[in-house]
Amino acid sequence: MNQLLNFTAFPHLLVQFVLTLLLSFIIGLELHSYRRSNQQELGFGTTRTFTLIGVAGFVFYNIDSHHQFYLYGLLSLVVFLAIYYYHRSSQHQYSLISLLLALLTYLIAPVLMRLPNWFVILYVVTILLMLSEMPKIRRFSDAFRNAEMVTFSKFLIMAGVILPLLPDRQIASFITISFYQVWLAVIVVSAVSYLSYLAQTYIFKEKGLLLTGLLGGLYSSTATTVVLARRAREMTPTPQITQAIILATAMMYIRLLLLIFFLGHTHVTQQLLLPFLVLVIFSLMASWLASRIPHSPGSATDTLPLSHPLEFKTALIFAFLFVFFAALTTFVIGHYGSEGLRLLSFAVGLTDIDPFILSLLGGKFHISGSQMIAAIIIASGSNNLVKAGYTLVLGSNRYTLAAAAWLVLLFLASMFYVFLFTG
Repeated sequence: MNQLLNFTAFPHLLVQFVLTLLLSFIIGLELHSYRRSNQQELGFGTTRTFTLIGVAGFVFYNIDSHHQFYLYGLLSLVVFLAIYYYHRSSQHQYSLISLLLALLTYLIAPVLMRLPNWFVILYVVTILLMLSEMPKIRRFSDAFRNAEMVTFSKFLIMAGVILPLLPDRQIASFITISFYQVWLAVIVVSAVSYLSYLAQTYIFKEKGLLLTGLLGGLYSSTATTVVLARRAREMTPTPQITQAIILATAMMYIRLLLLIFFLGHTHVTQQLLLPFLVLVIFSLMASWLASRIPHSPGSATDTLPLSHPLEFKTALIFAFLFVFFAALTTFVIGHYGSEGLRLLSFAVGLTDIDPFILSLLGGKFHISGSQMIAAIIIASGSNNLVKAGYTLVLGSNRYTLAAAAWLVLLFLASMFYVFLFTG
């Protein structure tokens, strides 16, 4: 019985043939399902047709070691598909999906036999997703603005052209980071913000307050808090304002962990994981408890006006702040030691903490690991304090007051952690 259940007991060629048969059948089945769901005529390529195309590709590929029959079969298939497309185009039917799927199905055999198993699965899953999600992809394409392609081109230039050209040497004697580190930080921060921007702009257009807090926190928790606090003045008071502001700050901690990890500071990420995750978990619990506050039904939608994260001006400002904070940190540590670093961390938290934290990690400062962790936690804590101030000043109801109270509590918890565990 064990021998029967052992796949290695079957001839390898038989296993590959069966897999080719099944994968080709699944692709044909998904295409047939897609046509039925969209009330289209069957046209070229039923489930059996695609199965036979996959089988033919497998047989032709294995007939001779030089794969000449396979190439002849591929050429014959291309000619047949070209003739078929010419006939369909005369009837004003220009879709290429069936023809491309036929070619991709014919390629299953060499993909299966020459490439790793994980790639074979990825290959077929990608084809199936392109079919099953085609209506959503079409809607996304219709909504996609031409300017976004220009923006994506900017990102490619920043990451693929500018970054490799920058020297990996220290900028100056008093700036202990390199040009390469500065621009790499710009790219990583811009990438996280850009993904959040795309999600809010194209995927979650009609988003509620809670989703605004989640996605906006990945972009900028401070900007999100300001927008939500102002929104609180214009809408029917609702505890979702409290929830959204708390969620934005919870996402700030996750964003910082991601940025630090992606920039290669694994050890720092591990040290920050426990305190930051504790704050995130308690923030999620506080957000859930806020939903229990009695309230009158009201609107819960919001539109967050985002500036584009991949503008060169924004990138240059971030790079300038990165270098400025690196130089300032060197000066403060050299003249005032660890206590000066803590005061600087607190002051920086009232502004933009990302360039300070990343410059602190990228520089070569004479500080211990615990002092660095303390500086990061202090900066994130004081940033919560300034957000509490924005919430109190811009908001005008008990829900924004509750959010501000939680942000102050997070600040106090951060200071307590620093005092208790980092000395």
